[in-house]
Amino acid sequence: MNDHRKHPFRHSNQDRETATHVPDTPQTRAPAYRLAFDDEDFLCRPELRPVRLQLELLKPEMFLEERGIDSTIVLFGGARIPEPAHKDKARTPTLAALSTYYDQAREFSRLMTLKSLESDSRENVIVTGGGPGVMEAGNRGAVDAGGVSIGLNIVLPHEQAPNEYVTPELCFNFHYFAIRKMHFLMRAKAIAVFPGGFGTLDEMFESLTLIQTGRMESVPFLLFGREFWKKIINWEALAEAGTISEKDLQLFRFVDTAQQAVDIIENW
Repeated sequence: MNDHRKHPFRHSNQDRETATHVPDTPQTRAPAYRLAFDDEDFLCRPELRPVRLQLELLKPEMFLEERGIDSTIVLFGGARIPEPAHKDKARTPTLAALSTYYDQAREFSRLMTLKSLESDSRENVIVTGGGPGVMEAGNRGAVDAGGVSIGLNIVLPHEQAPNEYVTPELCFNFHYFAIRKMHFLMRAKAIAVFPGGFGTLDEMFESLTLIQTGRMESVPFLLFGREFWKKIINWEALAEAGTISEKDLQLFRFVDTAQQAVDIIENW
């Protein structure tokens, strides 16, 4: 066993293995006898939610720390936006038209990953939700550049799996949306938001709120698709109503191409 512990106590994995070979008796078959950390039923009890929250915070953090990843470029965007080659299968004509942002997400990711490679993939590592659509495009662009990327997937009621372009060692799965969103932003050096639905809007507004309220440092915040975002959200009306301030409109920039986004990040 490759053991880097600094204490002399018996390893938990040893006891877990030993416990599978104990005599079969009514006592050893009882749920109460199971090792607490190896008892899935126990860990899923409502009272253990604080422990599960802590585990979901710790596991990706430890893996990313061990990999030496210091900063990320966050890509938010819709899972339903198709690759242009498959836009004829889109549910609506609008979705088909938005397929151009698949290519822009892929190219933006490729360009940023080239910069990431200059730091031996420690800085500017692409992170997406690990799913299809824009997320797939982001991870795919990293592969195009010969680099790595992170996928923060989540268990959903319908069967789904991470896209094939996420670096396997950097592919994580979550139960809690809140912890997942924390990991999106904990290393964020820039945030790029592509057209999307409820999930994308949720991620975008939470990120903007954290920056607006000073709970997070200001970073380059790019909204891909001026026409889309101007149509979906009346930003000026919020400022005119006084529910946000005029200066809050400077927290983000509209872009339409990958190169525009890269230029803004470099000159932010």
